[in-house]
Amino acid sequence: MSANAFPPSPAECPGWTEGATCPQGRLDTRCAACRVRSVSICAALDAGELDLLEALAADADFAAKAAIAMQGDPATHVYNITEGTVRLYRLLADGRRQIIGFLLPGDFMGLALSDRYAFSADAVEPVAACRFDRAAFTQLVDDKPHLLRRLHEAATHELSLAQDHMVLLGRRTAEEKVAAFLVALRERLCRLGRRGVTLALPMTRQDIADYLGLTLETVSRTFSKLARDRVILVVPDGVRVLDRDRLQAIAAA
Repeated sequence: MSANAFPPSPAECPGWTEGATCPQGRLDTRCAACRVRSVSICAALDAGELDLLEALAADADFAAKAAIAMQGDPATHVYNITEGTVRLYRLLADGRRQIIGFLLPGDFMGLALSDRYAFSADAVEPVAACRFDRAAFTQLVDDKPHLLRRLHEAATHELSLAQDHMVLLGRRTAEEKVAAFLVALRERLCRLGRRGVTLALPMTRQDIADYLGLTLETVSRTFSKLARDRVILVVPDGVRVLDRDRLQAIAAA
């Protein structure tokens, strides 16, 4: 796994104050001021406990398309995504790729009990994360029962997303699948405070196709149909939702 080893400048550290330092030798980014803390499992910790968590953290930055984890490798680290989008996928025996999800800021990666990653992960766009040694993070969790409860909640949410994905791959039309994908992504971005009508899509059409179990051509045709029906407007790097009620109705069909 490759990560940028260069420390950030003061201007790149949200919450930085003059003279502040941190246990990793970085300028203090202050977990308490983290933009995604409220939607992450870190929200379960108080100020003193955040200091303990920050003492375990190291900055990890990945360029677009950089590998973060590889399927089958030892699961040595846990990541809290703070910026960017991460693509999770599995390689099938015949070499085909099945995308199983996309991680957004506030999502944790590597929390499964398995000692090896059950998936591969790479950066869709430039990604920033807090990286924790898995053994040290597990020890902290063992010492903080309320953090363990938050992890259980996160695991339950991940299971729900996995079940939703199974339904999505089932007996639904291409239009219903694409609409459901857009609605779900919009809801997740709204949770991060991104409530504009334009929905950013950093992933490619091929990524969306591999996630929905469709071909690239089918996804492209479906986007064009939704645009012709004035449900969405395709814009650079995303779509603009013109008729939210109609999009939700298609997704719920």
